[in-house]
Amino acid sequence: MFTGIVSDVGAIRSVEQRGDVRVVVDTAYDTAGVDLGASISCSGVCLTVVDKAPGWFAVDVSGETLSRTARDQWTAGRRLNLERAMKLGDELGGHIVTGHVDGVAEVVSARPDGDSRRIEIAVARAVAPFLAPKGSVTVDGVSLTVNDVTDTPDGATFTINLIPHTQAVTTLGELDPGRAVNIEIDVLARYLMRMEDYRARER
Repeated sequence: MFTGIVSDVGAIRSVEQRGDVRVVVDTAYDTAGVDLGASISCSGVCLTVVDKAPGWFAVDVSGETLSRTARDQWTAGRRLNLERAMKLGDELGGHIVTGHVDGVAEVVSARPDGDSRRIEIAVARAVAPFLAPKGSVTVDGVSLTVNDVTDTPDGATFTINLIPHTQAVTTLGELDPGRAVNIEIDVLARYLMRMEDYRARER
């Protein structure tokens, strides 16, 4: 379980094709305190630490994960938003995040908005019902508030504002039109939709 509050921006050092894909990530984390088997969110994807040394850790990325995450994410040099799993009693600074990607979206536009940047993102129809103005969404592992939502024939677009701090401490300051991003919907929205679907069948 995570909160969507990024605590390091790492970079992929190497990618090796094995049975799965072995990805080595450079990090500022003190890896002496990271156990093998621990979970780390890598740009919104919950992955298991399988090897480590000072300054880096390694994860195995399955074919299923590759097929469900943003294109070009698993390439050498790519910067990743990192968050270690929360501990019982930790402050929930963002919102409840599972590290399970619900869909891949695409940045439509990015423009200045005061000192912030306003980003418009297009999502597919399967994700659209779970987005609501002033609700929560996770974009590449970062907990954000939805400004507004506009339905489209193919799904929806939504906007977020990135304050200077968020731009500085995450990879989201790099977002430009055409960039693919990992989206995780609010877990509460997921369960509410499931309840509504069940009730509809019972009627």
